[in-house]
Amino acid sequence: SFGNSPMIKTLQRRTARKKTKRLGEVQQKILLLLLGGFALSCSRSPSKTLQIIRGMHATWKDIDKQSADRAIQALYESTLVDARENPDGTITLTLNEVGRKRALTYRCKDIKIPKPSTWDKKWRLIIFDVPEWEREARDSFRDHLDYMGFFCIQKSAWVYPYDCKNEIDFIIECLDIRKHIRFIIVDHFDNEEHLKKSFGLD
Repeated sequence: SFGNSPMIKTLQRRTARKKTKRLGEVQQKILLLLLGGFALSCSRSPSKTLQIIRGMHATWKDIDKQSADRAIQALYESTLVDARENPDGTITLTLNEVGRKRALTYRCKDIKIPKPSTWDKKWRLIIFDVPEWEREARDSFRDHLDYMGFFCIQKSAWVYPYDCKNEIDFIIECLDIRKHIRFIIVDHFDNEEHLKKSFGLD
């Protein structure tokens, strides 16, 4: 089968030694495109790097092809996509499960927690203990909490004053870490005045 071809095996051996890195903006856009069900057809340049020949999305008019080609090569080396060699010598890239989870985390960045007109005097406490072998998901979850305005009271304990359960549920489902997360509603903290000041509450 094409999945066992020498070219694919060589690529897999090369990429197996590479660790997943933080992705740039173009790489994130490509992941989200693939998440939507698109497949990218690529060819090999003389230098053996991947080049897109079909599948560029109309909304990418602000991205030049050279940048897109570099992003595709980096994505492949991060093992977030699968490659299938076609009879005509081209290679089709599709999102694999690891890439799907990563793409979903970028979609999570669009989440905004609505702020009510009045505070219900309760705190939402998020406690998590994600194992080291899921470090990428753990770091992503922490980054999302920070981005959404949560306050870190300990290394793996974050607090927020407004209802956010639906938003947190969505993120932990995307990251597949539900069993490592605890969502607690708290009436009072001993350092509550400091927290109130941090969130601009009376």
